[in-house]
Amino acid sequence: MKYKTLPNSELELMVIIWKAGRPLTRMEIEEQLPKERQLSKTTVLSFLSRLEEKGFVRTEKRGRNNYYFPLVEAKDYRRQEGSSVLKKLYDNSVKKFVASLYDGKELSKDQIEELKDYLNSL
Repeated sequence: MKYKTLPNSELELMVIIWKAGRPLTRMEIEEQLPKERQLSKTTVLSFLSRLEEKGFVRTEKRGRNNYYFPLVEAKDYRRQEGSSVLKKLYDNSVKKFVASLYDGKELSKDQIEELKDYLNSL
């Protein structure tokens, strides 16, 4: 299935929902936002409403609270977005992608070892 690319503000909320591994209320989502990124209640509700419209979450009312359930799995979204970045920016070349990280000094020795171990396991 093809998903819409989420803007960073909506993706930030989806990451919180995915990491929780369970349905969350708006208040629980707000509590997980970084301290420097506190958003108003109406802004969070607006983002959650957009996520629901796009088919990323489902809302269920329980008592006085709405709970937000993920409808898209994190791994599926990551796969799609990773593939899109690879195609758009690196001519579909994993080598060019990794080389750009290495040339930009973005990869630590531990990350390089992790990548080697992963490739060897394939």
